Amino acid sequence: MSRVPLDRVCIVMMSAVGDAVHVLPVITALKRANPSTHITWVLQPGPATLVRGHPLVDEILLFERSAGLRGFLDIRRELRTRRFDLVINLQVYFKAGIITSFTHAPVKLGFDRARARDFNWLFTTDKIAPHATQHVQDQYFEFCDWLEVPHERVEWGLGPWPDEREWQREFYSKLERPAAPIVVATSKADKDWMPERWAEVCDALYSDFGMQPVLVGGRSPREEHAERVILERARSKPISALGSGLRKLVSIFDGAAVVLSPDTGPLHISVALDRPVVSLIGYSNPKRVGPYRKFRDLMIDVYGDPGEDYPISMENRTGRMSRISVRDVLDKVELWRAQYAAGASH
Repeated sequence: MSRVPLDRVCIVMMSAVGDAVHVLPVITALKRANPSTHITWVLQPGPATLVRGHPLVDEILLFERSAGLRGFLDIRRELRTRRFDLVINLQVYFKAGIITSFTHAPVKLGFDRARARDFNWLFTTDKIAPHATQHVQDQYFEFCDWLEVPHERVEWGLGPWPDEREWQREFYSKLERPAAPIVVATSKADKDWMPERWAEVCDALYSDFGMQPVLVGGRSPREEHAERVILERARSKPISALGSGLRKLVSIFDGAAVVLSPDTGPLHISVALDRPVVSLIGYSNPKRVGPYRKFRDLMIDVYGDPGEDYPISMENRTGRMSRISVRDVLDKVELWRAQYAAGASH
C-alpha cells in the first residue's frame, strides 16, 4: 500500500531518451501497486516519440523547450485544469521546478536538497532521503522506496507494439544475415567513437562473424558525417537506417542479434529489450550510466584508468574514447558469440 494515493500521478521528466527509458520501470511499479493509476507524463517531443503508445502511459503532455517562453505558457495552460494526487519530479533542473510549480497536487515529490540543483527543491513539498550517488535507474527507484511501492521485477514494456510488427517483419525480410545495429554517434562529441574504426568493425562483423551491420541513429550533422565516413571506408557496405525514428529503432533492436553502442539513449533501449549490447563508455561514469544489471561483461570501460577503482560520480572525463581499439570491440563481440549468441537472435 503506497503511503500516498496513486489514483492520478504526474511524472516530470522531460529531456533525454535514456532518462525516459529509466522512468518506465518506475511507471510499471506504480501500475503494479495500483492498476487504476492514471499516469500523466510531461515530456519533450523527442523522447515522447519513444513512449507514445506505451500501454501504461495514459497521457503525454508535450513541453516544447525550444519554443522558449511560449513553451512554458503552453504547458502551464495544459496543467491548469488537471488535479493530481502526486507529482514526481525526477529532474533536478530549474525548468523542471518551474513546471512542477504549474501542477496542482498535495504531494510534489523531488530529490533531497543536496541533489536538487538549480533551487529545484523550492518547488517540491516532499523530498526523498539523501543518498550516495548510484546508477540512474536505482536513483529513480528511490522514489518508489519513499512511496513504499515495490519495484522488483524491473520491467520496461517498451514494445514493439502489435501494430509495429509488420514493419519489423518487412525490415528483417530483406536481411540475409543476423543484424548487428551500430549506433554511430551521440548527442555529445566526447561520447562518440571514431567512424573510421566503426568501418573496420563493420567489415569484421560481416566477414568474420557472418553478420549484417546496420547503422542507426538520427540525422544530426555528426551522425550524417559518421555515416558518410563508414559507408566510404567499409568494404562490406552496411545498411543505413539513420533517421528511422525511435519506434522503428525499437523494432530494429528487438530483432537484432547484438547491438553496438556508445553511451547514449539507444544503449538503454537495448537493455530494456533484453538485447545484448556491446557498450563503449569513456566520458560518463559507467557505474552510474552503464547498462543496468545486464551485459556489463560486454562493456568497454575507458572512463577509468587500468586498475582504477573509481567511485560512482557525476564527473565526466574528456578525450577517452580514442583509447578504445577496434580489437577491443571485436573481443567483446567474440565474448558475445561465446556467451549469448545461441539465444540472441529472433
